Amino acid sequence: MADNLVCFFDDAFVPMSEAKVGVMTHAFNYGTGCFEGIRAYWTAESEQLYVFRLNDHLRRFEHSRQVLMIDLPYSIERLSEICIELLRRNQFKTDVYVRPLAYKSSELIGVRLHNLTDAFTMFSVPFGDYVETKGGLSVGVSSWRRIDDNAAPARAKLTGIYVNSALAKTEAALNGFDESIMLTDDGHVSEGSAENIFLVLGGRLVTPPPTDNILMGITRDTIITIAKTELGIETVERSIDRSELYGADEIFVCGTGAQVLPVVKVDHRPIGSGEVGPTTQALVKSYMDIVHGNVDTYRSWLTPVYQ
Repeated sequence: MADNLVCFFDDAFVPMSEAKVGVMTHAFNYGTGCFEGIRAYWTAESEQLYVFRLNDHLRRFEHSRQVLMIDLPYSIERLSEICIELLRRNQFKTDVYVRPLAYKSSELIGVRLHNLTDAFTMFSVPFGDYVETKGGLSVGVSSWRRIDDNAAPARAKLTGIYVNSALAKTEAALNGFDESIMLTDDGHVSEGSAENIFLVLGGRLVTPPPTDNILMGITRDTIITIAKTELGIETVERSIDRSELYGADEIFVCGTGAQVLPVVKVDHRPIGSGEVGPTTQALVKSYMDIVHGNVDTYRSWLTPVYQ
């Protein structure tokens, strides 16, 4: 599939099969890269591909590369143009995942960020559901703690720190769960392996604050906004103890890849009725309507690809 696709590599659009890095590349050896995950949604009725909150993702990408001291010759506006041109060249008529990636490309041995060459690439692939499940997720609290911001920047999407997520995700799978929930070092709920988490408690949404080592998700921000404007539901950002998970009325996780996924069991305990709850159902519907361009109020979040 990738052989038929075009990507952006070394300041040019090239076949994916020609975009290669050497085995000594610094980012490959030391995890000195950063990335974004961006979704674009195909709407057959209008024959249009909509990129969701593109500039918000690119601003977060800029923050991540600043953390890693990566300098690129591209403004956010230029990166946006590259993204749209990339999707047009691939002529997608399906939902798509886009990944910009900035990295240290020097081929040498030595742990550092300074005095290294920076590089950039962007690729896109057809992409459906991140987690395939019917009727909601069964999740387990991981024995692996979420990376602490003073150990590695939790609010940046750095390639190297995703080994933390990989350990938690595989532990969950081996233990028979669909996903994991990671705690902070002091035992507060942080996030899933690649998703933010929300609890429905007493008619409000409750979600961990930025200080509990979460990634500041674009989808998280979207949910907070549409919960208030579409459903009249307020969101409280506060630390959440593990045992609060078991007593929640509803739980769901969200992220660009995951979108909005209901959680019906935590540590083998049913959440609420053990079925997908009404608040989660309403948020899933609103979210999917918005990203497919069916709600005029949020058109500013969408960047159309085809003219």
